[in-house]
Amino acid sequence: METLIDTSKAVPVSGNVLVDKRKVLELVDQLRLTVPEEVRAAEEVLGQKDQILNMAQTDARRTKSMAEDELRNRLNHSELVTQAEVRAQQTVRDAEERAARILQQSESESASRRTDADAYALRSLRGLESELAAIVGSVRKGIEVLAGQAATNLNSQYFEEESRAEMIR
Repeated sequence: METLIDTSKAVPVSGNVLVDKRKVLELVDQLRLTVPEEVRAAEEVLGQKDQILNMAQTDARRTKSMAEDELRNRLNHSELVTQAEVRAQQTVRDAEERAARILQQSESESASRRTDADAYALRSLRGLESELAAIVGSVRKGIEVLAGQAATNLNSQYFEEESRAEMIR
């Protein structure tokens, strides 16, 4: 249209131009044909825009849902790890307590066995002492008997010798 206006004849003093009616009508027909196509193209673009926006919103929701799921999984995993650590610590504490009880029980049994062994040794030594005292008593009696017999024998020999000596005199 601009070209048609630029190439048309000017009307003096008015600023108007004489335009060829046939050419203007041809341009209007072209506009009528072209505008609906452009409107349709614009509508398609608008339709695509809505579709693209819908797809983007759907993708955004899906991405958000996946991120939330992953966050929940990580939190659950974190909770599982925390629970496992708590259980492991409890197991270690239980094992340490059990080991302490076993050690205390072993020490108690050891002390009891030492006490029993000491009591047995004391009884055995006292029994041995009694037996040795009895043997020592028997040995002393034997010595006394023998000493008495020896003294009697010596006295009787002395009297015999003196009796012989007196007889000889």
